[in-house]
Formats: sequence, C-alpha cells, structure tokens
Amino acid sequence: MNQYPKYKPQVLATAVTLALPLTSLAGGGGFIEDSTATLTARNYYFSRDFSNIVGPSTQSKAEEWAQGFILNYVSGYTSGPIGFGVDAIGLLGIKLDSSPDRSGTGLLPGTYGHRAPDIYSRLGIAGKVKVSKTELKVGELQPNLPVLALTDNRLLPNTYQGVSISSSEIAGLTLQGGQLHSISLRSEAGDEEIGAIVGYSPQRDAQKQLITSDRFNYAGGDYSFNENRSTVSAWYGQLEDLYNQKYLGFKHSEPVGLWTLGATLGYFKSAEDGKHLIGEIDNQAFYSLLSAKRGGHTFYVGYQGMYGEDGFPRVFATVSPLGNEVPTYEFASADERSWQVRYDFDFAALAVPGLVASVRYIKGDNVDAGNFEGKDTERDLDLSYTFQSGLLKNVSLRMRNAVARSNYRTDIDENRLILSYTLKFF
Repeated sequence: MNQYPKYKPQVLATAVTLALPLTSLAGGGGFIEDSTATLTARNYYFSRDFSNIVGPSTQSKAEEWAQGFILNYVSGYTSGPIGFGVDAIGLLGIKLDSSPDRSGTGLLPGTYGHRAPDIYSRLGIAGKVKVSKTELKVGELQPNLPVLALTDNRLLPNTYQGVSISSSEIAGLTLQGGQLHSISLRSEAGDEEIGAIVGYSPQRDAQKQLITSDRFNYAGGDYSFNENRSTVSAWYGQLEDLYNQKYLGFKHSEPVGLWTLGATLGYFKSAEDGKHLIGEIDNQAFYSLLSAKRGGHTFYVGYQGMYGEDGFPRVFATVSPLGNEVPTYEFASADERSWQVRYDFDFAALAVPGLVASVRYIKGDNVDAGNFEGKDTERDLDLSYTFQSGLLKNVSLRMRNAVARSNYRTDIDENRLILSYTLKFF
C-alpha cells in the first residue's frame, strides 16, 4: 500500500499548467467555451474518542487536522461528429496537526502508530471521446453508482483508474458501464488494487487482512419518468474473484398540497465471485427511506434489513447508498435490522438563508454476534451555514457531532468541523 507522496507537492500548479494549455490544441467547437475549472479549499478537523474497545486495538483517540485543495478541470469537446476532450483533477493534502498516537482518521496517510507526512498530492487526467450522447472516458475517474458510490467524506475524495462509457441516447434512460483496475484512496497519493470489506459477522470478525483485485466491472442504468419525479435503477457490480452484487432501486417524489412526499427503496443481492478469495458470501440487503417536506421542515423515517449469513460487502473504503448508512456506523452487520428517524430544518423559512440543521437517530438490533444478539445506536447532529454575501460569500462551515454505541463493537464519540470554499475560475 502506498501511503506516502508519489507526486510533487506543486500538483495544483502542475494541473493548471497541464490542463489549461490543452484548450489551445482544439479547433473550434465547445472545447474552450464549455470548459470549467474550480478549486475547492477544505479545512477539516476530525476527532473520534473510542471507549469500551472491542478487539486488539489500544487506540483511545483519533484526532487530526488538515488543509485540502481539490482542483477540477473539465473541458468541452472539439467540433465535429466525434468530439474529443480532457478532464483533470489535482489533489493536495497538508498536515496541520497529527501525531502517531492520534493518527488514522482518514484525513492523512498512515494508520495508528504511524507518523503522517507533512504533505501528499496527486494529479490525474482522463481523456474522453463523445459521439452524439454517448461518452467514453479513459484515465482518472470518479464514478458515482449504487454499486460503487462516490466517497468524499474526508479531506479528499477517492478516485479510480480505468475506463467508463455512458449513454443517454434514449430520453430518460442513462446507461453506464466500465472497468476499473486500481484506486487512489481518500488519504493516499498513489494507487493500488481495489480491496473488499464485508460487514460484521462472527465468522469474519477475525479476518483483518484486506484482500484485493485488479478488476472492478460494472454495468447498469437509470430510467426517469413521470416528469422526472420517478426513477427506476438496475445495476451489477463485480470485484473480480471476490464478490459480485446486483441492485434494484426506485425513487419517487410526489407533491401533495403544501407537502412533498418522497420514497427511496433499494435491494442488493451479493455473492462470492470467481476464485472466492474472501470465501463464500451470502447477503441480501433491503432499505427504505420515506420523507415528507413542507416549507423548511423535512421529516424522514427509514428501515433497513440485512439477510443471509454475512454483512454487506463493499469496496474499501467507500460509503454505500444504504438508507441507514451514517457517519460512524453503517448498520450493515449480519442479520441486522435498523430503524431511522431524522428531522431537517432549513432556516431560510425563517429568513435566515444558508443555515441548515439536522438531527438523526438510528437503532439496530438482531445482529448475529455469535452467542448473543448484537445491538447498535447512533445519534447525529449536523449544523451548516453558507455565507450569503459580503467578504465571506459562499464560504461554508459545517459542524457534526455523532454518538455511536454498541454491545459488540467499540463505542465512538465523534466531532467534525469543516470549513470550505469553492472558487470558480471559468
């Protein structure tokens, strides 16, 4: 695993230098006119206190502070029936505070007991070709799929290396497919093979080694109808020789008087694949999340169930679209059943635009924890504010507090403070 920088710290300047002159290579068309370039600055403080520790770890606290920069350049396409373009992403992470006894937050390279480097960075480029409404990309990719969700919950996002194709030739229908051969993790400068993790179950609790593959294949599509208020999805993902996963999903939004009602339903079926490098896998996951919105108020209630001998499998380290996927626990252990209630309030309804608050509580039980029933709870508080005017216009501040408790895994108290700003160059 590459934990330390393999690219020069001047990655942001390099990315701009490489990406922008490429526009001069194009003829007419929208290569220049349709190009965009943004720079996101993200200051991130992350702290977790561990108690009632389960397992061999002796770490009682993970706490780090870092500054990140994310440069995204997206070109338009050259003119003609076949359009050519290029995308570039530059990532830079700078350590502000860390030590070996508090490392391993996911903000910086290194795990508990290791000293994080002062700086790490990466530059990725993807070439692209477009014919009509079909697009092919080769290089650095950031897919966002039910079987491989975009993960951007730390200082910098995950990226992947491979090839993808997407097509929207039929109105309302988007089809995608691709093959990825490596991943650059959210706290890494280099790239490596793609690993798999499986949600907690007694037979897997002792399996600590990350097993990897150099092929993640995916295909699927989303069809929107009913004036785009309804979407059905069908997807397939395969981490070769480890696991494969099928997904069916449905989303709907319905205005009813002064209310807007919403529903999100999903079903995953996962099994072992090829050489069974992580053994047999038996998991079916169902989730539902219902919402009701009126004015600044949004109410949610959700149910999630795990079925089979194993917990939910996924690529390491990624989130998933599971309805009860939350900051600390994922409520995806073997046989787990969980309920969620959540309330959001947008203070724009009280003439304070930019201020949003959220509170969420999830309770899980029925976990197969060997000779007893495992139980989990988590309470999350989120408060965010985006400045609407003045010198700090569009600067965003987000605070999160989470309290997670379990009778079969480590308890966690978590705090995050994130200050971010996105500058649009063009």
